[in-house]
Amino acid sequence: MNEPHLNYHHLRLFWEVARAGSLRAAAARLHLSQPTISAQIKALEKSLDEQLFDRTGRGMKLTSQGRLVMECAAEIFSLGTEMVRSLNGLGSTRNLRLNIGITGSLPKLVSWRLIRPAVKAFPNLQLSCSEGHAQELLGSLAAGRLDVVLSDEAAPSSMPVKAFNHLLGESPVIFCAAPTLAKKLTKNFPASLKDAPVLLPASRTAWRHEIDRWFDSHRIRPRIVAEFDDAALMKTAAADGMGLAPIAAAVLDEAVERYGLQPVGRPLRCGFSCYLITLERAMRHPALAVIAAESKSVFNPAKARRVV
Repeated sequence: MNEPHLNYHHLRLFWEVARAGSLRAAAARLHLSQPTISAQIKALEKSLDEQLFDRTGRGMKLTSQGRLVMECAAEIFSLGTEMVRSLNGLGSTRNLRLNIGITGSLPKLVSWRLIRPAVKAFPNLQLSCSEGHAQELLGSLAAGRLDVVLSDEAAPSSMPVKAFNHLLGESPVIFCAAPTLAKKLTKNFPASLKDAPVLLPASRTAWRHEIDRWFDSHRIRPRIVAEFDDAALMKTAAADGMGLAPIAAAVLDEAVERYGLQPVGRPLRCGFSCYLITLERAMRHPALAVIAAESKSVFNPAKARRVV
């Protein structure tokens, strides 16, 4: 029985569409018509006897077999580039690549402290970081455009594909404020937070729900001044004296040193969680293994004081 013939031109077009996420974007990049690209991808699917894209919904989502073909295609074209460079005496440029999505509500310093060990462990790591809302990033993960999502909430079971949540750690939350406001509210904490001006994460985020539950359990009604998608912007507003801001205890040192904020009272009894979300149970990418192994140094329980 003859093995199926692989048309590398068709494979290249498939790879470009998978990378771009849509026929339209790939067509604009390649200066080809959408019908031409679509016909050649269908020819590739026919030759492989596999459906590579799920066309039932909007956009071009990779099937499980499509993700496999995309990974192999990336390796094939990377090898081709390396071959040409080597023949021209330019040396090897092969890098380990990691496409990671990071939810906007996750503090940037937490994200970087988790990623940094992998960058140091693999000097040739080619890192691509995309920021967005959890639903958007999980869609890109399911479509094969991301290797992993770093999130402050677990992936829901309602995802169209099976996802695995790897809990990296949890950190208590500490309210912080500019020195004048912090000094005023530290006395009689947490009762002092009644009617106090607070800055909070967006209402749809997991750790906002935890904070709201903590307020309810203590029968405290603060005055919500503003809500933020971006944790760094929230810290900047707190430093400007707008109100208290919740800070993950794991990065309290940054809030104090970089923003000049001061802790108000003790850490809250509401966890700030962090997950690596993948489509495989085992984290086969070597950089992910390093991130998971080193996450204990970020979420160090010894740094947390008694919670309330």
